Amino acid sequence: MNYVLFDSDVRNALLPFTYTRPVADIRVGILTIREKWEKYLGLTTTTITEDYLVEKYPMVELETNILINASFIPTKALVEMVQNLSENEAIFKGENVVAFYSKDTQEEVDFANYIHIEYEEELLQVKNTWDIFSLNDKAIQLDFELLTEGRKSQPIPDGIHVINRENIFIEEGASILYASLNAANGPIYIGKNAQILEGSLIRGPFAMCEKAVVKMGAKIYGATTLGPDCKVAGEINNSVLFANSNKGHEGYLGNSVIGEWCNIGADSNNSNLKNNYAEVKIWSYETERFAKTGLQFCGLIMGDHSKCGINTMFNTGTVVGVSANIFGSGFPRNFIPSFSWGGASGFTTYQTNKVFEVATVVMQRRNVVFDTQEQQILNHVFELTAKYRNY
Repeated sequence: MNYVLFDSDVRNALLPFTYTRPVADIRVGILTIREKWEKYLGLTTTTITEDYLVEKYPMVELETNILINASFIPTKALVEMVQNLSENEAIFKGENVVAFYSKDTQEEVDFANYIHIEYEEELLQVKNTWDIFSLNDKAIQLDFELLTEGRKSQPIPDGIHVINRENIFIEEGASILYASLNAANGPIYIGKNAQILEGSLIRGPFAMCEKAVVKMGAKIYGATTLGPDCKVAGEINNSVLFANSNKGHEGYLGNSVIGEWCNIGADSNNSNLKNNYAEVKIWSYETERFAKTGLQFCGLIMGDHSKCGINTMFNTGTVVGVSANIFGSGFPRNFIPSFSWGGASGFTTYQTNKVFEVATVVMQRRNVVFDTQEQQILNHVFELTAKYRNY
């Protein structure tokens, strides 16, 4: 059977992250949504996504296919149901289609002709950007069980202060020096060749992926995820960093989501709670206005390739697009369009030739080539987001 993950109608609500990736490649918990499905299925998947992303994320169609709504996080029970789908059958959660059997992925589907199978159990769905950190606690728990079932952790080194050691899993090659690991409130997963340096204080649920680094004296509260090759320091609470991003110095990051290839300058901070304790509203690309989150705590949403200088202050519920560069004193606006250059004193357009120069150097530091495919994606995002750059 061929399994294809499709973006679904939540794609616009997950911008700016879905400007540069399909919904399936959002990281929540330890793994991306795609990695979760592939781990359960034991097979690779392909994607139905935006046309300008197809070259990087192609779709493979066979005679028979099962299409899966990528916004849903898989469970063992759901995967078994998906694997047992037959022709003209579809799984629904309420009014939302979760998965369906198809012989033609290009054909518009009329679900009136399908047998509806209702999924009765609890199911996590990533529908908004803030769901990524809000659901991260449960997602880490699910991924921890999936990745560690039937496996034995590497031994915890001497000199580590440990609480609830059976809830800690260390992969091969990981290094931990004189740190505190408290897994009383949730699991702690330390990926292959990851490093935790001296004096770090970590509370679960917490996940650090392959080659991630926690620098000396960091204070990290759950539920937090550090994607592959991320480097962090300072204080972090209930935040997700996708991959290859840095928050390498002191400063606070809370209830936030940081995309890939981002850098947070030294002593930068975000607010995650309004002074009047009111519900946080953040910019919605879907409605093109500020939307209620239903949350009292909501911090910074930052798209891929964006960066901020030292001592940057982000207000509660700030949304930063793709490839923005923020610096200077004072609070910048709480919606910063993609390809913006500036800060509280004003913005200009960050031209793509300068963006590409920086991206080339930044990615080279991780031994990744900034190629024409990546340039084409960012060029397209530059055009898509031009309407927001009315400085």
